[in-house]
Amino acid sequence: MNSAATPRPRTRDLGIVVGPTPTGPLNALTDVPGVRVGHTTVRTRPDVHSGVTAVVPDGVRPGAAVPAGVFVGNGYGKLVGSTQLAELGELETPVLLTSTLSAFRVADALVGWVLEQPGCEDVLSLNPVVGECNDGYLSDIRSRPVGEEHVRAALDGASDGSVAEGCVGAGTGTVALGFKAGIGTSSRTPDVGGRRFTVGALVQANFGGTLRVLGRALDGGGPASETGSCMIVVATDAPLDARRLTRVARRAVFALARTGAAYSHGSGDYAVAFTTTRPGTAPPLADADLSPLFEAVLDAVEEAVLNSLLAATTTTGYAGRTVPALPVDRLLAGPATSEGQGLSSGASRRRGA
Repeated sequence: MNSAATPRPRTRDLGIVVGPTPTGPLNALTDVPGVRVGHTTVRTRPDVHSGVTAVVPDGVRPGAAVPAGVFVGNGYGKLVGSTQLAELGELETPVLLTSTLSAFRVADALVGWVLEQPGCEDVLSLNPVVGECNDGYLSDIRSRPVGEEHVRAALDGASDGSVAEGCVGAGTGTVALGFKAGIGTSSRTPDVGGRRFTVGALVQANFGGTLRVLGRALDGGGPASETGSCMIVVATDAPLDARRLTRVARRAVFALARTGAAYSHGSGDYAVAFTTTRPGTAPPLADADLSPLFEAVLDAVEEAVLNSLLAATTTTGYAGRTVPALPVDRLLAGPATSEGQGLSSGASRRRGA
């Protein structure tokens, strides 16, 4: 259930450019060849604002895994399948994102879907990877509204086109940095070791802190910064092994600091990184060549967070709580300088914007 249509501008529509590396044509995770994204939004007003988001690498299944890495910034959360992901450095299912208390139902539905795929007729064990954020501020989380039909719809509807952002899928009820947030995505095409690759990031933004962009701090009206989480999925076509992909995942979590993340006690900050290039099909990259890729990941994650905020709309949910959208006029008001403010961000304004 993807759609390119959003009621609000993306970061670059406002002339805000994060870093020097060019984006892919869609500026989305799906710029990485062989990666599809699908959403199912589950909303029953006023109390339920939830859903599921699927990141689907083409051909991934038990026996046909892709190299992957994982990094935990703060572990107050649930990432189903993380220990086997870290131990083996392989991803053998799509990566699904959802609400905290729905994570286990989603994992079970993912297992059922994978077992039905061609080539899995004799599979006796598999490792589903499912991440979550707590959307309980705006949604009746105890109702566990995400079911098997929603998971299958997200998986079967995943496409390699534009990715819907904001209040969709797993981001329907999430809040970040005091504003309504949700799903955000971005991509970069760095030159690494003399070769051009694509790296994309998708975030389920739900973390606390104070938004920092264009050298300013913007206070929102959402829940306290002591709560929240962020799930990040990074994909690339660069030929990397699990160790190097873990280094990539680490940079993805680091990037949240640029946007003002609090990394609080109650936050679950996780990144999963994978490559679509199978081992032995391309010359591997050396560690010494990875700096441009690391920078691209930092920039893509920062922009994905900003896109998640800009695409989201003001939402009134469970118990009558309301979280405002990020006001575009406040985002662009005032001088774009960080001098004396202790703020760090790769974002800048394009001249003439």
